[in-house]
Amino acid sequence: MKRRIVRTRAGSLLLGKMPEGCRLCILGAKMVLFITGICERACYYCPLSEHRRGRDVVYANERPVRSVKDVLEEAKLMDALGTGITGGDPSLRFERTVRYIRALKRRFGRRHHIHMYCASGLSGRRLGLLRSAGLDEIRFHVWDEGPVRDALRAGLRAGVEIPSLPGEERRIVELMKRLDSVGCNFVNLNELEFSDTNLDELRKRGFRIRSDESMAVRGSEETGMRVLRWAASHLSMSVHYCPSSLKDSVQLRNRLIRRARNVMRPHEVMTGEGLLFKGVVLGLPVRRLPAVRRRLIWRYGIPPELVAVDREKGRLELHWRVAKEIAPLEAGLRFALVEEYPTYDRLETTLIPLNHEV
Repeated sequence: MKRRIVRTRAGSLLLGKMPEGCRLCILGAKMVLFITGICERACYYCPLSEHRRGRDVVYANERPVRSVKDVLEEAKLMDALGTGITGGDPSLRFERTVRYIRALKRRFGRRHHIHMYCASGLSGRRLGLLRSAGLDEIRFHVWDEGPVRDALRAGLRAGVEIPSLPGEERRIVELMKRLDSVGCNFVNLNELEFSDTNLDELRKRGFRIRSDESMAVRGSEETGMRVLRWAASHLSMSVHYCPSSLKDSVQLRNRLIRRARNVMRPHEVMTGEGLLFKGVVLGLPVRRLPAVRRRLIWRYGIPPELVAVDREKGRLELHWRVAKEIAPLEAGLRFALVEEYPTYDRLETTLIPLNHEV
């Protein structure tokens, strides 16, 4: 009997039941715990950035991690309902991975859903340790059913996540047949994308960008849809096709909104995309910031909570309406409006001068 392929509200395509890790990820409720940039494989399509690839660094979302405390704090700030452990290959820093799984489960409870990506097979002993630590789901970046079979035997929920590679439809179908035969829980097919680090390798193999508005690879979506249609008639396991647009337009936006609600201060306004919008005063020495703040509050009767000193970025911050109103009256100060991510690195995306060129 042919099963029905459903288009989800997030724009992905689903055959069967969506993996819990994907469901929470789409909600923006999963913290991304990057365990290491070390990996023994050299997949030509790997999109990992230069400042992480090959480096043994840890990040919780955009926050550099120096201790378990950093990980727990980041999860708290975004009201995380779960964590996705990624890399590189987290299994190459196995003790570190287990330590973080245990810490997250201890702090947030058994219902905090943790899935882990893995680029290689693991021994039965290690799979057992992951299960006892609290891992809920393991996803292999492999073209082999063996690691999945071993994980299932260890009592883990297991699947495979691979890119939807144009020209590799037959290879994907053959893999999925073998995976279904061992009881694999799910396969995730991701739309292939160009990145700064895989651009040359993808071009070398004849791949092209789908359109001027997207970094997705032409033909990847069509390959994924053909595989799904085949799977609907031949497989019993779940298959989820995830388009590249889902990451930024849905998953990232939802994650930013969750964090913005917790870190937003009285002088900041959250945009529909989860960014923080505010006014700033630029170009002042850090030592002068408190005095200028006091003068503006006194002169214009501004509620004190709407003006803050940002020593890290060397500026005053204030509500955007206040900035627009007093910028024309303060020719000696450089006012601007800014948008920034509510993330640990507070990446600025927009800066609009109000009374001076910046």
